[in-house]
Amino acid sequence: MDASPEPQQKGGTLVLVRRQPPVSQGLLETLKARLKKSCTCSMPCAQALVQGLFPAIHWLPQYRLKEYLAGDVMSGLVIGIILVPQAIAYSLLAGLQPIYSLYTSFFANLIYFLMGTSRHVNVGIFSLLCLMVGQVVDRELQLAGFDPSQDSLGPKNNDSTLNNSATTLIIGLQDCRRDCYAIRVATALTLMAGLYQVLMGILRLGFVSTYLSQPLLDGFAMGASVTILTSQAKHMLGVQIPRHQGLGMVVHTWLSLLQNVGQANICDVVTSALCLGVLLAAKELSDRYRHRLKVPIPTELFVIVVATIVSHFGQLHTRFDSRVAGNIPTGFVAPQVPDPKIMWRVALDAMSLALVGSAFSISLAEMFARSHGYSVSANQELLAVGCCNVLPAFFHCFATSAALSKTLVKIATGCQ
Repeated sequence: MDASPEPQQKGGTLVLVRRQPPVSQGLLETLKARLKKSCTCSMPCAQALVQGLFPAIHWLPQYRLKEYLAGDVMSGLVIGIILVPQAIAYSLLAGLQPIYSLYTSFFANLIYFLMGTSRHVNVGIFSLLCLMVGQVVDRELQLAGFDPSQDSLGPKNNDSTLNNSATTLIIGLQDCRRDCYAIRVATALTLMAGLYQVLMGILRLGFVSTYLSQPLLDGFAMGASVTILTSQAKHMLGVQIPRHQGLGMVVHTWLSLLQNVGQANICDVVTSALCLGVLLAAKELSDRYRHRLKVPIPTELFVIVVATIVSHFGQLHTRFDSRVAGNIPTGFVAPQVPDPKIMWRVALDAMSLALVGSAFSISLAEMFARSHGYSVSANQELLAVGCCNVLPAFFHCFATSAALSKTLVKIATGCQ
């Protein structure tokens, strides 16, 4: 009916009044009204938006200085010490110079401090993401005509040149050496992955993490561990073999190692075995006497220091041709915009990188939040991790996510 009659009393008699129904708005008018309401800005809405994007504004004034400061400072010092040897090791996985790993950890932690919702998660270089970045970097280096047998570490690689027989030279590489082009690829890949993660956060896709079961993540981490061990075996033996990619990469790498095992550097084999033995023994002792240790012993740093001293004064590089990291520069370099052409070429690779990094970051944040009695926002975690990739990509950094090992060390050293 167009109208509904309703009885009204007037002067003691009932009078029927016909009321007109409300005019229904069309779909376009409804969308315009909702958009106008959502875009209307007021001071409380602006404050809530800023606090939502930067949770540190909310919790920092409530920080208990006397109760939290000692544990947090000790935790930060231990993590900073651990990052030094990890930067050298993870740079091998990513095919980059060690200084870029230090840049990455520095900028990522500053951004996550402002935007993250987890109190305990440590964001920075992660072995699995470094391996995924290294696969893309190695592929792009081969397409650019660089020698695939070269590695990023070592003084001899500072003068890397393009392969003369390559027919896939990319314009603008004549003045860019191997390490220069490798970090260009890594930053372009990182920026694309970060944009994907930020877009996922804006679209509020954090609920997807609930469908990632713990056995799935454990199996993924186990497979990544085997792949990482395979990629590091050539450095432990001191042999030069190209990186294999695609299906059967692990099998092909081990076959290449077996074929070239006769060319192994005895000095590298001995030093690798000694360092590995010390690390395994120290880990076993730390696990056995964990309840007596207030602070984890930075065995990795001690091994790096002792090995560096022995290598320098024993002249292992000149006498036995043992490979060394070479000079690591100090300070920061000027920011640079990632190459848009490379970004389009690695857009598909960045999608898988973004999904893996997001899954591990949200899962770790929720796991430690449940164990310590607080809550985290999955969508805000996506935004935080995405910005940890977008902004540092302009400062010669590569992909980051939450790291389990460093997070456990933070909690063990009293991080609040």
